[in-house]
Amino acid sequence: MKKEILFFMILFGHLLANAQDPWKIIADKIDPDKYFGITAANGIIGIVSSPQPFKVKNVVLAGAYDTYGRGRVSNFLNGFNLLNMYIEIDGKRLDGQNTGSMQQQLDMRHAAFTTQLQYGKKANIKYTYYALRHLPFTVLMDVTVTANEDLKLTAASVMETPDALRDVENYYNEIDRPHVTLSLLTSTAKSPAGKLQLCASNSFLFTEQHGNEPKIIHEMWDNNSHLMKFSKSLKAGESYTYSVVGSTISSAQHADPLNEAERMTIFAKLEGHDRLIKFHNSAWDELWKSDIQITGDPQAQQDVHSMLYHLTSFSRAGTSYSLSPMGLSGLGYNGHVFWDTDLWMFPALLVLHPDIAKSLIEYRFGRLAPAKRNAFAHGYKGAMYPWESADSGVEETPVWALSGPFEHHISADVALSAWNYYCVTQDKNWLKEKGWPILSETADFWASRVERNGAGRFDIKNVVAADEWAENVDNNAFTNAAAKLNLKNANLAAAVLGLPQNKDWDLVEKNIPILNFPDGVTKEHASYNGEGIKQADVNLLAYPLKTITDKSQIAKDLSYYETRVPDEGTPAMTHAIFALLYARTGNAEKAYRYFCEAYQPNLNPPFRVIAETKGGTNPYFATGAGGVLQSVLMGFGGLDITNKGIIQLPGTLPAKWKSLKITGVGPERKTFSVGN
Repeated sequence: MKKEILFFMILFGHLLANAQDPWKIIADKIDPDKYFGITAANGIIGIVSSPQPFKVKNVVLAGAYDTYGRGRVSNFLNGFNLLNMYIEIDGKRLDGQNTGSMQQQLDMRHAAFTTQLQYGKKANIKYTYYALRHLPFTVLMDVTVTANEDLKLTAASVMETPDALRDVENYYNEIDRPHVTLSLLTSTAKSPAGKLQLCASNSFLFTEQHGNEPKIIHEMWDNNSHLMKFSKSLKAGESYTYSVVGSTISSAQHADPLNEAERMTIFAKLEGHDRLIKFHNSAWDELWKSDIQITGDPQAQQDVHSMLYHLTSFSRAGTSYSLSPMGLSGLGYNGHVFWDTDLWMFPALLVLHPDIAKSLIEYRFGRLAPAKRNAFAHGYKGAMYPWESADSGVEETPVWALSGPFEHHISADVALSAWNYYCVTQDKNWLKEKGWPILSETADFWASRVERNGAGRFDIKNVVAADEWAENVDNNAFTNAAAKLNLKNANLAAAVLGLPQNKDWDLVEKNIPILNFPDGVTKEHASYNGEGIKQADVNLLAYPLKTITDKSQIAKDLSYYETRVPDEGTPAMTHAIFALLYARTGNAEKAYRYFCEAYQPNLNPPFRVIAETKGGTNPYFATGAGGVLQSVLMGFGGLDITNKGIIQLPGTLPAKWKSLKITGVGPERKTFSVGN
């Protein structure tokens, strides 16, 4: 008996040791040729990791767009790379060839990315960087060198300007005070077309008392890079730690970005390392009070935490910024805002972080005027939101993509997020000031967009469907259903605000058709005949639109359209909707199969970052993460956004999951559970 107990204790300990850490994604087999970076971000700055020692791949700055490159439209910009460095030991520059045993990890709980490596037998090096959560434009990097033999360390911070920027100016300043010397490495440049000024500044943080710090030397290499460095002798067994703190900002956020970058760097330096880490960690601790906890499936728990981490790190309360499909992980989709935000990423954030969701929908409110001009230009009334939006709110879709002039459901998607924000928060003042203008103007758009061809035939013709392979079709199921819901919710908002009902909105809503095949399956559009589809369309009528509520109809549509999605080349969100709907209709195991299918074939090494498609190489696809999170929250977890707030419907768990606990839900920070 004792032997059996000992065996099971050893076995259990082995399983625990090999179980995935719920908070840390660790990579210890790093192949630079098969490396897809992971992002440390704070909603404004995204720092993308590199397989090369002492480098970061790129730094993305939210809100910074200029017209250059692909498609003659606004593009996201890479910002200044203010965290690159080099280290020399006894005059030898360390690189990927002479270092080894590299391990990297992302601590999702506190958004800290750490790299550890060895330089032969001589030294061990560890460095960790952060996009500080409490300081939106500021980053921090800690470096520790442990000497295994006596050595001389030379360490440099290298400021590099991305190739696309122009008119670069580099500065090095030292500001002396009795208690501190402020050494600032600063660069400024113009965006490719001269629209923006981008600036960055950084400084060393030393542990020594003032007067005993290492001497700093500034070197200018060329117009696009300069550095500051210091040297330090270490004895065998001695560890030395220093930090680099820096700030980056553009004229999109501040009228005087050059001086402001230096001011913010000085502020952070004089806050001191320990206070910076304290407040950063505290901010993330607060965010993680809203969490999804899965027992019984350690890998799913880690993956769900990764999805939550990415959506939260790519967005920020109080900014009126929205999310692009790739967040702050790079320049994918030019950093533009699509329905990906309103329909796929917004709901999970709305449930767990209403304050962040508010920024996303206020991004749309702030661009209502150009949406009205867009409707006017197309001969319609009200507000017609652009399919691709950037900083100005005008249409930014490249002309070769027909979705720009024709994918009109985006206006209804924006309206749905506005109404759902009110439903969750019950904030009537917000509804009156910002939600109502969105809802009423988009309702006016649909009332003018329909073609009134008789009772039950208020057609919406010539659109690109939510299934984007269906171009220039009539009466698309999702477009029509979303328009109907937009009109209905606009009148509901009027009732909440004590305004008169709009009878024409009601008339139009009741007469927009939803088509069916003879056997009762919902028809994707008027000319649809069973061909393959790019992504969910009809199935979205069951969720999130709730136009179709009958379980037998939901099952019939699922059975038909789940066979129409090819195995390759389609985005991740569709299978997440299948998972959600199967969970809601009680088929937990099929729901789990589609939950796995929604993202696992899209994962890339070494950090399990999600690409847009199976086998794709363009991570991080935050849209897909948003879809999968909805399958957990609203599918397995049973959460539902109603006109009176968030409720819980009966949840259903796959056999592998023992329990599901969702904390910090909605403004009241409620907890909902399924299972033990």
